Amino acid sequence: MKQALPANAKVAKEAKDCIQECVTEFIGFITSEAADRLAKEDRKTITENDLVDSMRALGFNEYLAFLQIFIEKRRKSKGGDSASKKRKLKN
Repeated sequence: MKQALPANAKVAKEAKDCIQECVTEFIGFITSEAADRLAKEDRKTITENDLVDSMRALGFNEYLAFLQIFIEKRRKSKGGDSASKKRKLKN
């Protein structure tokens, strides 16, 4: 949160708590939509694509570009980790 604010800005504890509560509700909302989709498709694991689809279905299109950038960065960093693990297993 500090990165998004000017260096001299302060946030009251009550405001931080409120933001945390909102974030928790948002995550629950998106996850619930994804879980409903999984139940209909008889699957058990929520994937990144399920989250993207849920956000789109719920009208959070404005956030999709940010989410897709994050997912791409995560996949790249995760790919590097799994490649090094594979090399270790071969040795």
